[in-house]
Amino acid sequence: MPAPKAKPYISAITPYVGGKSKAGNATRIIKLSSNENPYGPSPAALAAYAQAADSLHRYPEDGCASLRAAIAARHGFDPAQIICGVGSDEVLGMLVHAYAGVGDEVVFCEHGFLMYRVYSNQYGATPVAVPERHLRSDVDALLAAVTDNTRLMFIANPNNPTGSYITKDDIARLRANLRDDIILVLDGAYAEYMVADDYSDGRELVLNTNTVITRTFSKVYGLPALRVGWGYGPPHIIDTLYRVRDPFNINQPAIAAAIAALNDIEYTLQQVALNNAERERVRRAIEAMGVATHPSVTNFILLAFESPKQAAAINAALLQRGIIIREVINYGLPHCLRMSIGTASENDAFLAALAESLAL
Repeated sequence: MPAPKAKPYISAITPYVGGKSKAGNATRIIKLSSNENPYGPSPAALAAYAQAADSLHRYPEDGCASLRAAIAARHGFDPAQIICGVGSDEVLGMLVHAYAGVGDEVVFCEHGFLMYRVYSNQYGATPVAVPERHLRSDVDALLAAVTDNTRLMFIANPNNPTGSYITKDDIARLRANLRDDIILVLDGAYAEYMVADDYSDGRELVLNTNTVITRTFSKVYGLPALRVGWGYGPPHIIDTLYRVRDPFNINQPAIAAAIAALNDIEYTLQQVALNNAERERVRRAIEAMGVATHPSVTNFILLAFESPKQAAAINAALLQRGIIIREVINYGLPHCLRMSIGTASENDAFLAALAESLAL
């Protein structure tokens, strides 16, 4: 039977592959590969999710009005300028769907989130990966990559998998020097972990420029299984995204849990403090073993080894010990491995396994 012909640009897509969840025959598995919150969501979110089970026979509220109202109240936004998605990924995909296609270009950093390239290819746009400077987004290089065909620019801030961020001043300079019609998308999946005074998620740019910020409930809020995210942008962009959004895209238990997680501010602050303290403790221990790390402001650390061969050997040795971290070959960093921050006991197990692996 002859195969039907797909759109020619679909063949350019390399499907996204998430972090591993299995490690050979190891009896104890410690998963540090997906940048998850190891403590899970707020108890309030768990309770809200359980209570929502009573309404599974009803369709969810279309458009997530209650969640948008909660996000707006928490951040001081107009709920009419918010759109919710199946993770912030879906919002990113909506933006490419609505604003880029064959003949258009989508610009992002070379070590940026893989889905920027995937979504560009899905809709026939040309992905343009821009070199970074010392694993940091290079504003001048990004601006130099802009052409008459540029429609969107994606910047993860902070960035995965490098853990670096762009300052508020550099983001403002980037926006000021972009054409007005180019949409600047600031992906803030890890924004809640930020404590630096020179950081902004870019919300101030939404008021007067074609800038969209996105956030997720999959990281600090501990709800990746429910797939909830959102975007905040100018009214004309959000209105356009609603025209390409699938109806009932967020289920009601997810909406309820996200609202409860968002409103449990004390729990969120506790999670940020726990993560940031553990991240620095683990980073110092890794470097004491002679392994270089890149500065991180997120819930993960990027380890740099002497060669791709050594990185692969260390990863294999860790898997034998039941420790799953993330290879980042697909991000163009074959000599690196990324480890998510776990609980103190999980991190101690990782450090012990790393020391053993280095001694082999």
